[in-house]
Amino acid sequence: MGGKIDCYLDISSLYSYVAFVQLQKIRVLLAAHSVELEYHPVFLGGINNASGNKPPWVVPAKAVHGHFDSQRSLERVGISGTRPPKDLMTAGMTVIPLRALHYIKRTYPREIFETTILYLFHVFWTPPNVNLTVPANVAKALSEVPSGFGGGDSSATDSKRLFSQEEVDRIMHATTTKEVKDLLSAVTKEALDRGAFGAPWFWVTNDGGASEPFFGSDRFHFIYKFLGLPYQDVALLPPKDNAKL
Repeated sequence: MGGKIDCYLDISSLYSYVAFVQLQKIRVLLAAHSVELEYHPVFLGGINNASGNKPPWVVPAKAVHGHFDSQRSLERVGISGTRPPKDLMTAGMTVIPLRALHYIKRTYPREIFETTILYLFHVFWTPPNVNLTVPANVAKALSEVPSGFGGGDSSATDSKRLFSQEEVDRIMHATTTKEVKDLLSAVTKEALDRGAFGAPWFWVTNDGGASEPFFGSDRFHFIYKFLGLPYQDVALLPPKDNAKL
């Protein structure tokens, strides 16, 4: 057993949020199976545009069904209290926080990077829905990331913050540099080159060196099978009164 899961995600993708929380819940188990997990922030708007994909809510029938599906998916991983921004298309221009995440990933320990991802998901999707297209709002959000925020518990608070004001200023400056802008573009292109048409997008490599793409927050059983990991699939159980059988 062993291998690697590369997860491409965007803060503006609700199902990326679901997948991230699920992956964080099983990170220790994946490591026990010698499976490496790495997150790659990508710009979903660019992926949709380049692949010709359309957001599901632009199709009326999908928009109606999406309400039920999203709530079921959120409940399954323990996320509550979410509400989409009033104008998701506009709010979805998340290049600034994505650039910030790339700088944080490159500069800080993995735990800080992943705590920041979770917090940005939380403030984007939880009322009053912080508008992360505005640099000042991104800076404020980064200055407020609690050090105890993580583990899939979006209600966790801590008086200690992950970043000092000096660090926030440095992160925000990095989002304006060509180096970090190019990094986000390159990773987004990498996802596209690997077949991405949405998020979350997974590129999974098994211990034999073979790689395959997977899409969506509900395909983990397929990923486990490809990696050769032991898992328990969804199963219908008999009624408590077995006499009915």
